[in-house]
Amino acid sequence: MKHTGTSPSYRPQLTLPGQAHTAEGPHDQTGMYVMHHALRRDFDRFAAAVEGTPIAEHEVWAALERRWVAMADVLHHHHSAEDDELWPLLQRHAEAAADAAGLRVLAEMEDEHDDIDPALEKVRDAFASMSAHPCTDHRNALEIRLGAAHELLQSHLADEEQHALPMLQRSLSEEENAAFETAVERRYPLRAVPFILPWAMDGVPADARERLLESAPPGYGLLLRIFRRRYERGERVAFRFA
Repeated sequence: MKHTGTSPSYRPQLTLPGQAHTAEGPHDQTGMYVMHHALRRDFDRFAAAVEGTPIAEHEVWAALERRWVAMADVLHHHHSAEDDELWPLLQRHAEAAADAAGLRVLAEMEDEHDDIDPALEKVRDAFASMSAHPCTDHRNALEIRLGAAHELLQSHLADEEQHALPMLQRSLSEEENAAFETAVERRYPLRAVPFILPWAMDGVPADARERLLESAPPGYGLLLRIFRRRYERGERVAFRFA
């Protein structure tokens, strides 16, 4: 940590397209902001694909269903880590500081997760129906459910960036934040890395990509180059009409 007089100076946090707020502070939140960027990007792509894919394109609808399941699985692990590791930690700090506003923020975070999870399941069911029997009615139902889930997630990501991540910056010690990030990494099985790594990096500016790889285990840059080809082939099929 560098100091200018008595005021600490931290490396500026990452700001990516669509980000509602950047919470400056001592803890590098590059991974969190990259995750949010990937989710926003995906929901935009899914909306365009559902609107633009011809009903008769069975292969594409099946690819979209598989792609939705992969993304939803990543989001499930991400939310589970926050529910089990981050919110309770922040709650202890808020209770110790008698921070009523902070406690309300954390309650809202949990409520929003509770709303998002069933909305994602409804979209999964709608993709399954469209994949099994593509028709106008199934696509209309899918568009409605996807739009509802999109709205919930957009609102949640903005709330988290504007309220929860500033709490993280001002509340957690270096050791607590490191423990949380380790817990997050352990949530993702190794079998998921070939998807998650190129997925997270998709559309991220080069400087942000390099910044994320700085904190990744050795060899992740090579793995990214290896896994990216397969990932991009899948993207071309699923989002052919997006």
